[in-house]
Amino acid sequence: MLTLYGYPKTRALRVTWMLEELGAQYEYKLVKFGQNGFKSKKLLALNPAGKVPALVDGNLVLTESAAIVTYLGDKYQNAGLVPPAGTPERGKFSQWCYFALTELEQPLWTIGKHKFALPEDKRVKEIFPTATWEFQQALDLLSEGLGENPYILGDNFSASDILIAHTLRWAINTGQSIQQANIKQYTDLVLSRGALKRAADREESASS
Repeated sequence: MLTLYGYPKTRALRVTWMLEELGAQYEYKLVKFGQNGFKSKKLLALNPAGKVPALVDGNLVLTESAAIVTYLGDKYQNAGLVPPAGTPERGKFSQWCYFALTELEQPLWTIGKHKFALPEDKRVKEIFPTATWEFQQALDLLSEGLGENPYILGDNFSASDILIAHTLRWAINTGQSIQQANIKQYTDLVLSRGALKRAADREESASS
């Protein structure tokens, strides 16, 4: 049985969403958020960084949402959400996964860190305009890469869409502007998937 340690409205949703897309059997364990964040002894034993998500599969413990999503796609290869290793499609899949983390998400997390995550004496509000500009630059690249395709790899939904669309959801929820028509259409399409709603419901029910 797969066990996912997570918390609602964090990057753990990417993994919950992936598990729901796969129809996999899993146990969701809520990690309580305390005064010191996710610093419980149990979570620190799984992830010394004290962050979610963390996935346990037998003796394997995995952290980092993109790594977990890719692992699950390989484990459930028949679902077709992660292309086979060594193929051109896998190369493009990896490209867009890394883009989601290093280009699209990075400025959003910079803003988040300097708004609430860092100690107050380490926050620099002057970084906000630069980070917002960086995010807009990343949106232009995403728009170009997406073109007229419904999904980032073409006609078929993949796990890379989970990472990208989750990040766009984060952007929308924090008031970032998205003007590109194809990204708006893409976001509406991917965020309307039933597996995302089931994932969000699963997380909320665990926290209630």
